[in-house]
This record gives sequence, C-alpha cells and structure tokens, in this order.
Amino acid sequence: MKTLAEVSGVVARPPAEVFEEVLRRVTGGPYPMRTEVDRERGFLAVQGGWWYRGEYRVTADPAGARVEHRVVNAASWGRWGVPPANRFFIGFRARTAVAFARLLEELVTCGKEGGGVGA
Repeated sequence: MKTLAEVSGVVARPPAEVFEEVLRRVTGGPYPMRTEVDRERGFLAVQGGWWYRGEYRVTADPAGARVEHRVVNAASWGRWGVPPANRFFIGFRARTAVAFARLLEELVTCGKEGGGVGA
C-alpha cells in the first residue's frame, strides 16, 4: 500500500480518551466502511470504496496524545489508476491536512467542554 497523505499532531488529553473520540468520529459517517480497531496499539483503520484506506494511530506524548493519520492506496486491482485519478483532485494532500487540523481542534474542544467520550 502506498501512502498518499500523512499528517500528525498532539492533543493535550489522555491517549485513551482521544482514541475513543477518534473512533467515534471516523466510524460514524454515512458511507459503508470496513473497520479495523486495535485499542492496545492505539490503531484504527477505515477502508471503503475502490482504493481508500485511512489509518489513525494514537500514542502517548509528553504533552498528551500524538495523533497520526495516513491515507493509503489500498486498491487490489487498478492500483496504477489511483495516483493519476487523484491528481484530478488537485489539493488532496492540502485538504487532508486542513481536515486533520480541524479534527485536532475538535478533539481539544470536546475535551475542554467535557463533551468527550460518551457525551
């Protein structure tokens, strides 16, 4: 699988809380996705459609929780077509970075408002 975009950041909250909130947010969408969850390793992957696989890792950091996100080409057939197709979506990496920054902000905000896991 080839990495198409990769971003990371730190949230000033406990890793277990952040992991559960990321899990809730990325698995609650309108599209059917296969989900892989390993709480022990702080790993979550969602995969759907022809090529998309989003992977998240949440690990301990001195400032709280480090969140890493990768988008990979998981196509088993026509793999060669994914990079050219994505070039038509100019700004894919930038949009991924913007969406991830927004996610980090929301993770901080929901922790401060007491709206974390289960809220």
